[in-house]
Amino acid sequence: MSLNYLDFDYSEDDEGTGTFDAMASVLPAQLAALHAEVAQVLQWAHSEFPDACGPSEDGGQWQYDLQGVQDVSTPLALDFDAATGSIHSAPGTPTPPRTTLTLSVSGSTDFCAALRSAFGIS
Repeated sequence: MSLNYLDFDYSEDDEGTGTFDAMASVLPAQLAALHAEVAQVLQWAHSEFPDACGPSEDGGQWQYDLQGVQDVSTPLALDFDAATGSIHSAPGTPTPPRTTLTLSVSGSTDFCAALRSAFGIS
């Protein structure tokens, strides 16, 4: 399975729990594809490690955190007035909203190895 939007960074704590973190920011035209890719990763995890989602202290082998934000940017036209020494600004046309999703997936050594293999994560 290949990933087009999610590019994971990996870290590991002193107890051997690995964490994969990814962030993707897209315009409305790519949002459905990004959602599908995140769903693909989470569906894989649920199907390969069923009933194992939860904190390790509660017996879980993996867990995740999914968050998102939508931003609309409005460019500013800026002009410096040399006579007054001030800057004047006027808002331009807002750009289409960008949606940014962050996904963190952490788990046991076995889970991390399987996730790497399934999605070609180095």
